[in-house]
Amino acid sequence: MELSLEQREELLGVLEARFEKNMNRHIGLEWAKVQAKLEANPDKLWSLNEMERTGGEPDVVGHGEQNDEYIFYDCSAESPKGRRSICYDREALESRKQHKPENTVIDMATAMGIELLTEEQYRALQELGDFDKKTSSWVQTPSDIRKLGGAIFCDRRYDTVFVYHNGADSYYGARGFRGLLKV
Repeated sequence: MELSLEQREELLGVLEARFEKNMNRHIGLEWAKVQAKLEANPDKLWSLNEMERTGGEPDVVGHGEQNDEYIFYDCSAESPKGRRSICYDREALESRKQHKPENTVIDMATAMGIELLTEEQYRALQELGDFDKKTSSWVQTPSDIRKLGGAIFCDRRYDTVFVYHNGADSYYGARGFRGLLKV
């Protein structure tokens, strides 16, 4: 869970270029301060690399003044390619009798060291651009829905963000998940 010097430098270069290209996502923030925070937290850099490696295109979307944390979201135009065709959680995976997916949203996010976006966070992301116009993304599911076997996901169609439901054991080639990381 540690990047080589070369990997760190390459990732920081990609993140800086994305930061500079999308200033509307983080008005008033300075890259130098973000970079210093990242360099002081190599475990977080590893998680950002996992977000990048799986197609998430992470970018800074805010700064928590109280905790002095920079907040990164997956900002890829569509749900990250390396995180699709997976069901919601381990319970859902194990309940499938056949055609089981390779992984689950919750297991994958945990292994990457990131959190799954909530519906509210997903809607905040959509204020920064148009995301998931052809795909959809699982979001954190309230426990009462999950206890009944369901899970929720979101997408953007007709210039509107929609929230839907499915069985937690379902998976589709056009549905993945978006995560967040606080550094």
